[in-house]
This record gives sequence, structure tokens and C-alpha cells, in this order.
Amino acid sequence: MSWFRITLHRSAIGLPERTRGVLMALGLRRRSQTVFHPVEPQFAGMIMKVKELVLVEEVDKPKTQAELREERRPEPGFYLEKAVPRHDEAALFSSRTRGSVLAAVQAMESEEVRL
Repeated sequence: MSWFRITLHRSAIGLPERTRGVLMALGLRRRSQTVFHPVEPQFAGMIMKVKELVLVEEVDKPKTQAELREERRPEPGFYLEKAVPRHDEAALFSSRTRGSVLAAVQAMESEEVRL
């Protein structure tokens, strides 16, 4: 059996009561909240009423709250970025060295080290 994974992407503030009622019927109260409903015509109709506000995916099985929380958890560790070398402003803005300094800064910014 297939399921709709419905996530409220946009807020319903300022929208008509009828639209907010559809969101409440779907079980969506907060932004980024995700609910699962079976693929049935009544849920497809409700989704079409609020299609601008929600993100919808079709999945094989619904996930539990713990699985959704684990999905949002970032990977352990952190990123170290190399510090940009400090140069005096005159060197940065002189016409002769501007290209080489900017190229060096861009090359350093693109390097990341994963620990």
C-alpha cells in the first residue's frame, strides 16, 4: 500500500478559514510538520486544495516520529575550514595583484576538511 508523505511547507497565516480547515483535517498544524495518509481519493482532493502550501511525496510505508526525528539529525562531527589569509587592503585592491589574491582566496574557501 502506498502512502502520501505530506509536509507543511508554507504557513497558513492570513489564508481563508476554509483553507486552514483543510490543513487541520490533514493533521498539519505547524510548518515543517510531516504526516502520512494512505493514497486515497479524499486525501488527494485535500492535497489539491492546499497544493501551494505542502510538499507531497509518495512512499511505500509511513515513518514513525522517531524515524522522522532521526532523519533530521545532522551527521556527527564538524567541518574545519581553512582560515583566509589576511592581507592589507592596498594589496587586495591594487590592479596588479587583485586577480591572483582573489583566485587564492576562492581556492581556499572551496577546500573543506571533514573530521
